[in-house]
Amino acid sequence: MINILFVCMGNICRSPTAEGFMARQMSGSAYQDQLSIDSAGTHSYHIGFSPDPRAIDTAAQYGVQLDHLRARKVRSEDFFNFDLILAMDRANLTNLKAVRPADSTATLELMLAYHPDDCPNSRSGGGSDEVPDPYYGEIDGFDYMCGLLDAATAGLLKRLEDRLKQAV
Repeated sequence: MINILFVCMGNICRSPTAEGFMARQMSGSAYQDQLSIDSAGTHSYHIGFSPDPRAIDTAAQYGVQLDHLRARKVRSEDFFNFDLILAMDRANLTNLKAVRPADSTATLELMLAYHPDDCPNSRSGGGSDEVPDPYYGEIDGFDYMCGLLDAATAGLLKRLEDRLKQAV
């Protein structure tokens, strides 16, 4: 079993959307029973809340359901219960590293490390390896986020399937 945790700041935009897109990707995989996913935030602003309505609506246009998800904060046990923790941006990766127990078994990476294109986020100019936070922007930011996460979760699933094939 490979356990994956997606992380952003408040767990109402990017990380639950990544979880939703990954769930959709996994539904067609022969390895879906060997993968487990969840999402969390580095801050406690929105614990117990549903994802942002704009994230829910935009993801639904891609056939991804998010309304059943609820925000939670990263816990110390997550660093032992998850094999891979994927941060949406460098600030949250830094926050994760700051609270990571010294004997943690989890690998920490950026989500867009799994996007099929190098530095796909050229929206901010010059490319970036971060999923931009759409929270304070307009609806087009949510659509852009969904496009990035759709491709990145497909790339993540491909790598995980390759890893699981080799383990057989």
